[in-house]
Amino acid sequence: MDKFGNVEIRVLGKKGNLKLSPDNYDIKEIISMLYNIEDLLYPINKKERPLITYDIQEGSVKHVFKTSLQAIIGFSAILAQIQKSNSIDFLELKTAQAIENIQNFSYQKDYEFEIKTSLEKDTVLTISPQSNYLRTENLWADAELYFYGLLTNAGGKSRINIDLDTEEFGSLTIDTEKDFLKDQEDNLLYKKYGVRVIGKQNVETGEINKRTLKLLQLIDFSPKYDDSYLNSLIEKAKNKWKGVDADDWLSNLRGSYDA
Repeated sequence: MDKFGNVEIRVLGKKGNLKLSPDNYDIKEIISMLYNIEDLLYPINKKERPLITYDIQEGSVKHVFKTSLQAIIGFSAILAQIQKSNSIDFLELKTAQAIENIQNFSYQKDYEFEIKTSLEKDTVLTISPQSNYLRTENLWADAELYFYGLLTNAGGKSRINIDLDTEEFGSLTIDTEKDFLKDQEDNLLYKKYGVRVIGKQNVETGEINKRTLKLLQLIDFSPKYDDSYLNSLIEKAKNKWKGVDADDWLSNLRGSYDA
């Protein structure tokens, strides 16, 4: 049995009065599709993904991607589910963003995209200016989050940020202010920190949109017990717990059972 399969993305449209073809399809449009296909097929672990090869063909423009059959089987199921539900809210973040990118490109260029695999040739997902494959915005809400890891980079020219290497979430890029970094007396690099950030989190799945993270506080990481820091957190929480009877709250939390 062949261990490889194909994803074909056919693009229909015009360049002025001319029908699209590989001869008039701009390289920026090719780069955009190459960028999106990786997130469609391998949204999580890109470092260890199988090889993806590429070919562009006539009719009008066909992007043909060849990769492992296992990935094609999974992607074929995704296409079928998108068609069935007419929604992308169930997708992992990277995959959903890639579909959205193609949808927005369709709006901008008045292109129609037909996506299918070599496994299920009759299942074709069509993305056009008339479709609406965008995530439901109210699924994503602002959330305050905490991460711990090694700070590996800080700065930037147009976008100021820090990079935090974490065990659970990999490398996180967190937006910050130039003045915050400028006012730091000590070198921050290659030290362990905790960070308090705000970012978008899916209210149904708990998934975090890593592109939305903004720094609220940088916390010196120490495995030692810090009495003063604990007391400061207790002091901040006092107002929220004002008027709450601790015994009643704990009793409700435990539920009714014989001790």
